[in-house]
Amino acid sequence: MSAVYFLLTHGGIASIMLQEITQFISQHPILSIAWIALFIMLITSIFKSFFSNIKEITRAEAIRLINKENAAVVDIRAPEDYRRGHILGAINLATKEIKNNNLQQLKQHKMRPIIVVCATGTTAISLAKNLNKAGFESVLVLKEGISGWSGENLPLVRGK
Repeated sequence: MSAVYFLLTHGGIASIMLQEITQFISQHPILSIAWIALFIMLITSIFKSFFSNIKEITRAEAIRLINKENAAVVDIRAPEDYRRGHILGAINLATKEIKNNNLQQLKQHKMRPIIVVCATGTTAISLAKNLNKAGFESVLVLKEGISGWSGENLPLVRGK
């Protein structure tokens, strides 16, 4: 009981933890900076995804949108990757076309949901933002891209 009384009256547990943290930082500055940088990047990533207009969707949600809401699928992979296997009805659009706002192929789909697909789902996010800025209202990204789609043995069209 006297130990608890001592901690509560002489700075408390928070004070002791702060001293230990300060000591760790002074003994390991590079590691501490790395952890702080990672923490900041994590928080930034969480805030960006929370406030982003772009939503990642599951394969089941993509299938529902394609079948029920006539969603357009935009495959941004290289043409040779597209020919090796793509989602039925997908439009192959080069990343530079989206970046340069050359979106003639997509104008007719402006009011429909647009599902952007890449190999793994990471490249598609930045290009989906470009489409959103260009006036496409419902732009979504397929989580894990084509690799996730084919990993679940969902159908792919080869050629064309």
